[in-house]
Amino acid sequence: MRSLLCLAACFLASVALAADPVKLTLADFTDGNGAAPSGGWSEEDGVIHLSGKGGNLISKLEYENFVLEWDWKVAVKGNNGVKYWVTKVGGKEWLGIEYQMIDDSGHPDGLRGGSHTTASIYDIKETIKEKGLKPAGEWNHSKIVVQDGKIQHWLNGVLAVEADTKTPEWQERIAASKFKSKVGFAPGKGHLMLTDHNDETWFRNLQITAN
Repeated sequence: MRSLLCLAACFLASVALAADPVKLTLADFTDGNGAAPSGGWSEEDGVIHLSGKGGNLISKLEYENFVLEWDWKVAVKGNNGVKYWVTKVGGKEWLGIEYQMIDDSGHPDGLRGGSHTTASIYDIKETIKEKGLKPAGEWNHSKIVVQDGKIQHWLNGVLAVEADTKTPEWQERIAASKFKSKVGFAPGKGHLMLTDHNDETWFRNLQITAN
């Protein structure tokens, strides 16, 4: 366990040598067609609020290696997520790796368990069991760390899951996932996405450190 923690700490330290973190607001996102976020999204006192049916938001900039941190909460039985390395696959749909944010004990998808629970690499790799998730309606703190193809999902200070996208194991997981037929999925660089699954969600302290 100590060796694993040391490896995780070294990984974070290598990423921390990057530039200063940049705060992200609604102004840093569009609806994917270049238009400003719709009325379903709002921002007040530093809190981004999705009331539902606001559509997915795509970041104006693309990122490759980065640390993304944010606080969030979903309504009871709610579902949402943050995606990265998002591209328009096949010129049709915006797809990327998803950090799942869901009411694990109340939403049907969360109740499926496995890679559909909070902090998982959605439909690709599940988290550890003891990940420190707070109940729906309470604030959680999440972090995504990406460096040279290696990805980590953190939840409330706990390393919940990690993967190396340059390995055969990753390709096997993709082949067994819903993304198996999506040629060009998660190419190693892309946009961020704040998703909309028609459930009320709040974000705050959203910031990114690009390396």
